[in-house]
Amino acid sequence: MTNTLPHSGQRSVIAIIGNRNAGKSTLLNKITEQDVSIVSDTPGTTTDAIAKAYELIPAGPVTFYDTAGLDDEGELGNKRIKAAEKIIKKADLILYVVGKDGLDGTVEEEIRKIHLQGKPYIPVFNFADSYEPDKYTKAVMQLYQGIRVSALTGEGIAELKQRMCEKIKEMNQSPKIISDLIDPQDIIVLVTPIDNAAPKGRMIMPQVQVIREILDNNAIVIVTQPDELQKSLSALKKSPRLVITDSQAVKKVTEIVPEDVEVTTFSMLFARAKWDFKQLSEGFNAISQLKNGSKVLIAEGCSHHVTCDDIGRVKIPQFLKNYTKKDLDIDFVTGTDFPEDLSNYDLVIHCGGCMLNIGEIKNRLRQCAEQNVAITNYGIVISLTQGVLDRVIMPLI
Repeated sequence: MTNTLPHSGQRSVIAIIGNRNAGKSTLLNKITEQDVSIVSDTPGTTTDAIAKAYELIPAGPVTFYDTAGLDDEGELGNKRIKAAEKIIKKADLILYVVGKDGLDGTVEEEIRKIHLQGKPYIPVFNFADSYEPDKYTKAVMQLYQGIRVSALTGEGIAELKQRMCEKIKEMNQSPKIISDLIDPQDIIVLVTPIDNAAPKGRMIMPQVQVIREILDNNAIVIVTQPDELQKSLSALKKSPRLVITDSQAVKKVTEIVPEDVEVTTFSMLFARAKWDFKQLSEGFNAISQLKNGSKVLIAEGCSHHVTCDDIGRVKIPQFLKNYTKKDLDIDFVTGTDFPEDLSNYDLVIHCGGCMLNIGEIKNRLRQCAEQNVAITNYGIVISLTQGVLDRVIMPLI
């Protein structure tokens, strides 16, 4: 049975990988102190990836993924390996489990590949209760800072949890969304359109996260809609430090907000905080190079019902058409369905990625860079095509 669990952009994803019978499932059960995965001596017991949400103290919320063996066999086995590789790509942290058979050239090569990719990882040498590692294994453990555990008895599990927390803390040293742009008592105005695409009865995650960070910094937040923006500004006794708007209202908002008040978008803030802002900012240059028949990929990190004024499926293609005056070939992908081969595309336009973890974002940026495909995001494209990019990018540089 497939156990799927959506994760938010704030939940670290930890992939447990390795060959069959390395003890991956037993390790997950021991870490979480629950019978999450079926354990058996039969190779290939774990088929589809099994997800488990867990509160890893003090690191915070994580999702563990128990994956199929990387040495699986046959046609179905190859599909399981592909599924495991998909999890690896989006993982923030990898636990590479080495089983009873210990190290061989293939296993060490896999660990070396992960090391060279720069993705955070921990080699976990299982069955510490059953055998003593030879000199070769000890040397590799030291080289790649591995840890010995027994998923059966619990030996080394506390140390492993501590190591995971340290890795996650290192990963979370990324810039805040807005904290470094504001001071206590600053007034920040958020413009949040309530239209057909807005979720009923709640706000979307980027808006909620920005509000929380403003409050955490003892600043003052005012939330309004585009049609009420002028009245909201007039009601203030002093000018706001910053106005942040949903990208789809950016043109109207920049026309209303006085020139001496800075304006940016939620999408820009998330591009700076979670993505490589330089890579995205340079990516929009590809728009001027688009020709008739150029292929563009529009990627959304989450799945949702498409409306008649959907930002990714409807508005951005229309903005591009009006701006470039070209007949473009546009494809769409959602969720985890990001293609491995991007070589046919001239440009990737990505959403803000509020539902993607940092590991998956970095993987997508790396894919584009390695395949020499320009990538930018919704907010940059919308601001460019509406003629206000220079103004909304200014507060962030």
